[in-house]
Amino acid sequence: QVQLVESGGGLVQPGGSLKLSCVSSEGSFRYDTMGWFRQAPGKEREFVATTRRSGGTYYADAVKGRFTISRENARNTWYLQMNSLKPEDTAVYYCAAARNRLITSSVGDQRMYNFWGQGTQVAVSS
Repeated sequence: QVQLVESGGGLVQPGGSLKLSCVSSEGSFRYDTMGWFRQAPGKEREFVATTRRSGGTYYADAVKGRFTISRENARNTWYLQMNSLKPEDTAVYYCAAARNRLITSSVGDQRMYNFWGQGTQVAVSS
């Protein structure tokens, strides 16, 4: 059974940075699309960013210019570098993977992702 494991969450002050990692138990070459979602307290889970092996990187408007998604295939790992963090970025962050290439209009649709991690907490507070 495929497992995705996130790490790197924690407590950071506004304006600070964190880097999240997601490691897959199977080779990341098996996925085309890998992404990050988040769920803030009392809110629904929302799209953050995604990257496709077949090309294309996409970000939610709320994080554009501050977050960067990347992947390291040799380590079966993808990352979310988060800079200039704001209190509204506080959430549980989940990594997700889809075997198939998702069309651009679907990259933010959670239903299209086959595998999910358990989540890592990010808290931004002074």
